[in-house]
Amino acid sequence: MLKEIEKVMPVVHVLTVVPISKTVGANRIVPAIAIPHPLGDPKMQPKEEKYARRQLVEKALNALQTKITEQTVF
Repeated sequence: MLKEIEKVMPVVHVLTVVPISKTVGANRIVPAIAIPHPLGDPKMQPKEEKYARRQLVEKALNALQTKITEQTVF
């Protein structure tokens, strides 16, 4: 499905297991925090978690803007 969407617009695959992204053919891959909580960590203080989430989202947005020619892990 990623390949089909990628024909129309850039896509960033955010997940914790990078080899899976590579196997399914994702072009822009951003490693996430943890399997049960990919975009956060309930053990962190709320302020720290918000900062970590923001960093991850900003990394994904930067990946969307980056021209690539092959699978890239950011």
